Amino acid sequence: MIAVIKTGGKQYKVAPGQKIKIEKIDTQEGEMVTFDEVLLIGDEKIIDIGAPMIEGAKVTAKVLKQDKGEKLVIFKYKPKKRYKVKKGHRQFFTEVEITDIKS
Repeated sequence: MIAVIKTGGKQYKVAPGQKIKIEKIDTQEGEMVTFDEVLLIGDEKIIDIGAPMIEGAKVTAKVLKQDKGEKLVIFKYKPKKRYKVKKGHRQFFTEVEITDIKS
């Protein structure tokens, strides 16, 4: 069974047992999280598409870790103007493991 959930302004295709990295959510490691914004639920024979969400559908997941992503380097440069700016950025994320999909 698969589902498409919406969290953090993004959509993710998930299945039970799958680990995904999502935008940071305020929960502790080891706690359970429920995603109520389910856009699609389906298996090999039946597909249920919401308009825009499916009523009563929930996806539960376990929070595995809260961490930061890889460092990105932002470099701005303007020729002939002596302008150079170098910045770094690391985005926070939450890694979750999908445990159950209920329709």
